[in-house]
Amino acid sequence: MSDGRWRAAGRALWRVVAVWSVSTLTMLALAGILPDFQLQSDSGDSSTRIAMTAALGAGAFGLLSALVWPLLVRALLLVPALVLGLLVFFLNGSLLLLALRLNPSGRGEVAPETAVVVAAVMSAVASATGGALAVRDDDAYRRRLARRADRRRRRDAEAGGPTTPGTVFLQFDGVGHDVLLDAVARGRMPTVADWLGPAGAAAATGESPAGASAEGAAGTHRLSSWRTDWSSQTGASQLGILHGSNHDIPAFRWYEKDTGEVMVSNRPASAAELQRRAAERTGDRGLLAQDGASRGNLFSGGADQLALVLSVAARRGRRNRSRAGYFAYFSDPANAVRTAMSFLAEVARETGQSTRARLSGRRPRVGRGGLYPLIRAFATVVERDVVVAAVIGDMFAGRTAVYADLVAYDEVAHHSGPRSQDAYKVLQRLDRSLALLAKVAEHAPRPYRIVVLSDHGQSPGETFRTRYGLGLTDLVRAGCGLPVPRRARRTHSGAEARATVRAALHRSVEADAAQDPGRRPREPIVLASGNLGLVSFPDVPHRMSQEEIDRRHPALLTTLANHPGIGFVLVRSEADGAVVLGAGGARIPLARLDAEPGPLADFGPGAAEAVRRTDSFPHCADIMINSWYEPKEGEVLAFEEQIGSHGGLGGDQTRAFLLWPHELSDPLAGQGELVGAEQVHRVLRRWLGEPAGPRVPVAPRRRIRGLRTPRGAGAPERPNTPREHST
Repeated sequence: MSDGRWRAAGRALWRVVAVWSVSTLTMLALAGILPDFQLQSDSGDSSTRIAMTAALGAGAFGLLSALVWPLLVRALLLVPALVLGLLVFFLNGSLLLLALRLNPSGRGEVAPETAVVVAAVMSAVASATGGALAVRDDDAYRRRLARRADRRRRRDAEAGGPTTPGTVFLQFDGVGHDVLLDAVARGRMPTVADWLGPAGAAAATGESPAGASAEGAAGTHRLSSWRTDWSSQTGASQLGILHGSNHDIPAFRWYEKDTGEVMVSNRPASAAELQRRAAERTGDRGLLAQDGASRGNLFSGGADQLALVLSVAARRGRRNRSRAGYFAYFSDPANAVRTAMSFLAEVARETGQSTRARLSGRRPRVGRGGLYPLIRAFATVVERDVVVAAVIGDMFAGRTAVYADLVAYDEVAHHSGPRSQDAYKVLQRLDRSLALLAKVAEHAPRPYRIVVLSDHGQSPGETFRTRYGLGLTDLVRAGCGLPVPRRARRTHSGAEARATVRAALHRSVEADAAQDPGRRPREPIVLASGNLGLVSFPDVPHRMSQEEIDRRHPALLTTLANHPGIGFVLVRSEADGAVVLGAGGARIPLARLDAEPGPLADFGPGAAEAVRRTDSFPHCADIMINSWYEPKEGEVLAFEEQIGSHGGLGGDQTRAFLLWPHELSDPLAGQGELVGAEQVHRVLRRWLGEPAGPRVPVAPRRRIRGLRTPRGAGAPERPNTPREHST
């Protein structure tokens, strides 16, 4: 063994001894504090005997944690994520009880409920001690990672494994292009700032005529914006990005007359059906079909490696691999302890921030009580930790393509505002996760290209209800001449984290107001998706025309179009086809919107195109309503209880970002702005197929019934090559 290896072995032994010593002292301290935990006999023992009992107990607990714990977690992979996270503490306590039973002195005793506390504290202290020593010996830590990566590279080379770059796509949910740049300018995202460099940031702000020009080449990455569809929300954007089609996704939630069901993008059953439809339309499994991993997403992208993926959350059995991604995280019990402590800290942080906002009279403001602090803590701590750990595991496993969604910013911005200090602090923590993944990429068994993107932005503004004292449902009912309840029900939040929590608990996501449309067949179904509203009449099997609506409810369309909180209304006319209605009797056919934008004038370029595309969807609602928009301040009025919203047209919500390394080609290719999630999918697929990069099989366009493409239906593989990674 060389001198360097002897020194490394000596340092490793020193760390083991140090962690063991600290664990022993922790056990002694806890035995002195907790009445149900003792390390001596009833008649008393000498200090040396007690110290020996603690040392043996700490050593046995450490060995069991290292050897038995991974086996327990692997046996419990079918347990939901949150349940497993709670079960961790009880299993950890059981290991401590077993360690004390195995202690040769036979002196250690602890009550079962106290064992949970003792085990949690000891795991946290051991993890903190090991982490501190690793930080102090950063060179040794890096060498260890490098050796691990080198061993895997040698194994891959001997087995003919991949040597070409892999790609990690990291989605910062809800982060708009301008918000990202503002966070960089404020020093909140130093990693992104380093990647862009001064010239790159200047080009992205518009100081340079082309956001992806060579002037932005000072850093390692380039930044550009892309424009979402009218339905500016994760369901439509991520389905288009991962599966290449978001056709017939008019909103976050909508009513389908042919099935009599309300589709909700973040409901597991709906997500599975939307994924099936997209696969049937495109004829292939998705962006991640070739040795890919999907982490924290609504949809799988065709990946086999899955964790916290909503479209497979309802599946059961051995073939469901969604929870296999938890193993890398929960295999160390200290992770669960550390996350639990961060979870409680985040709950306290949210409670303090909401209290300050209420006492200071901050406006706009929405309620942040009830379960929201727990949901926010799940999104900003648990989901982030599990997803980042899974991505690190994917990179060390050398997987070809990884797509991960971090929903933390989106959840906080809905309730605190897109440019609030609360939201910027979340971006700061996400930037640290990005820096960690960049460090891991240095030691992965293959080179990795890290692409960061968002699915949409968020637009600020108070809620429709706050400004006018009634919700959209109330306004529609009033226009129909129906009674309006004094206390109208608030629409449920569309935040992705809420559905992820319920899926992780194996609880179905709630449906919206219209779960029993047959109960009152002549009453309209009103659904909200941010500042986009949809009205459907369930007793009419087809899309109602303007003339039919006017005959049934003469005042409805006029009431909606002339309300100051509504920007425009889309309906289908028997005489003129689809028309846009606005205040003052404005009525513009879609065919004339380019020349005469009318009510769409303030919504910017591309608004008419986006409305025209949605109008062509089979499940477009009878009435589509977009809220008022104020261009100067960029504000909209959400039909949900959110002060940062997305889902319709207006402001930052439709301007997402794409951040990519220089070695990848220009996504714009001299064609102007990226428009729509489907075009982003084509760019990402092209990047995966560029020289020295992996290839994604593209199946011939045909209709298939399932999500899985039969073997041989995609692009042919080279003979004797199990996976094709390069062109």
